[in-house]
Amino acid sequence: MYKVLQVAALDSPVLLLGETGVGKDVIANNIHYSSLRSEGPFVSVNCGAIPDTLIDSELFGHEKGAFTGALSQKRGRFERANKGTIFLDEIGELPPQAQVRLLRVLQAKEIERVGGAKTIPLDIRIIAATNRDLEQMVRDGDFREDLWFRLNVFPIWIPPLRERLSDIPALLQHFIHQKAKELKLPEIPSLSPKAIDLLLDYHWPGNVRELQNIVERALILNPRGPLSFRRFVADQSRDISSSIGLSTGEIDRLDQVISNHIKKVLAKANGKIHGPGGAADLLDLNPSTLRNKMNKLGIPYKRNSK
Repeated sequence: MYKVLQVAALDSPVLLLGETGVGKDVIANNIHYSSLRSEGPFVSVNCGAIPDTLIDSELFGHEKGAFTGALSQKRGRFERANKGTIFLDEIGELPPQAQVRLLRVLQAKEIERVGGAKTIPLDIRIIAATNRDLEQMVRDGDFREDLWFRLNVFPIWIPPLRERLSDIPALLQHFIHQKAKELKLPEIPSLSPKAIDLLLDYHWPGNVRELQNIVERALILNPRGPLSFRRFVADQSRDISSSIGLSTGEIDRLDQVISNHIKKVLAKANGKIHGPGGAADLLDLNPSTLRNKMNKLGIPYKRNSK
């Protein structure tokens, strides 16, 4: 994504927004490993998976004897991410007391362990992510306004996978290599003919996470390849079609859906493609990528488009 490349080289906080499963963790990884901090640690934290009673200790660490059960000193996730990047997923689930301490980290780049008096300086980059409407949470009093302002320096909206099908080939290769390594396969299996075309014709209700799961399933069942995803995609399509009472023929082809969406955005931009307020800017695409997509879909240019 263009915005990812823009911000990767900087140390500004980044806020990733989008539906569940769109690959916010993948984008966070890309930002870190495209940055000057790529040699440092990348520490990922799911804020919604840590009990409220443990969140301070997990994030900021604790001193020996700070509370019952604190039998030794512990470095928190922030300290472990020093000289690198910390990724705070599901930031909207952070309890109020942890929000206060996170605000201090953003403002002063320093922490204190639970039960400690020593200030520990940090050289760290913060990437946060959520599928919730933080602005509405601020209005409802569930999220600190000052923290939201600090996190919202460079927000990146990640569209669902069905709206960025051009990312599928790169994501597919990434997941195949990642999962083959995790499964300790002796070599990377090849793809069957038209495997990618099949994935491009699918509507991806589970977003990037579904693609990741399908890749892992295919590798488990056929570790030597070639990999074909037909049985998984066909099964999913059948399940979804039957659950909503539609036949396959009644589901619009993805190309038509994408074409209609691009046309609506072009109309909003008065046919302009490049520059501020242009269709590429509104779609968060590189202008050349949008033009290539328009050419493929047969979408005409207006005379005043740039």
